[in-house]
Amino acid sequence: MKHSGKSTRAGLKIIFWTLVLLLAVFAIGVIGTVLAAIVATVSTVLVAVWILFALFTLYFFRDPNPNTPSIPNAIVSPAHGTVDLIDECTEPEFMGGPCQRISIFLSVIDVHVQKAPVSGTVKHFKHTTGKFLSATRSDCSAHNENVLLGFEPTDYPNQKIGLRLIAGLIARRIITWVQLGETVPRSERISLIQYGSRCDVYLPRTVKIHAKLGGKVKGGETIIASFE
Repeated sequence: MKHSGKSTRAGLKIIFWTLVLLLAVFAIGVIGTVLAAIVATVSTVLVAVWILFALFTLYFFRDPNPNTPSIPNAIVSPAHGTVDLIDECTEPEFMGGPCQRISIFLSVIDVHVQKAPVSGTVKHFKHTTGKFLSATRSDCSAHNENVLLGFEPTDYPNQKIGLRLIAGLIARRIITWVQLGETVPRSERISLIQYGSRCDVYLPRTVKIHAKLGGKVKGGETIIASFE
């Protein structure tokens, strides 16, 4: 009889530890269910974000065919975007001195494929490394990574048209599809700047400017100037 209490305690001990084991298994099941719900939610969010990114990427890299104007002396915009600067400046590398400049800002929602402003031969091609300041700044061409292309118009061989492709804060790559000495028709695809960027067009002082400050332009389509 004196050992009956010990037997009872042994039985209670077994019951206690089996209860602890049962509660541990139950807790693991609850935690597993919660983690599974969290993983499922996070996975759903990631899939949704990826779908939005994929759609935006497809939208960003769109490349519509331009309605090329038939006017022989027209100079078309090389880029889609907003004209936010029209002035006179000095471009010594290709233009060789004073010239007119039209600067076009490309936001992340604009088409980023550039077109040839005139039919002509690429006479100058220079890539310059630099910073990646915001392309909203019209003076970023003096600091940012850029590519300067120089065109000799086929029908106006004594004239020069310069085009500076400028990387921005987000854009970190300028892809060109033309080479030095290559002849391209007006509105032909010549380059791609990834994400927000800017294009500066250098024009002879003798051409007539048609672009307006704040005006929206389409690459290969909108007439921004014309030879007199």
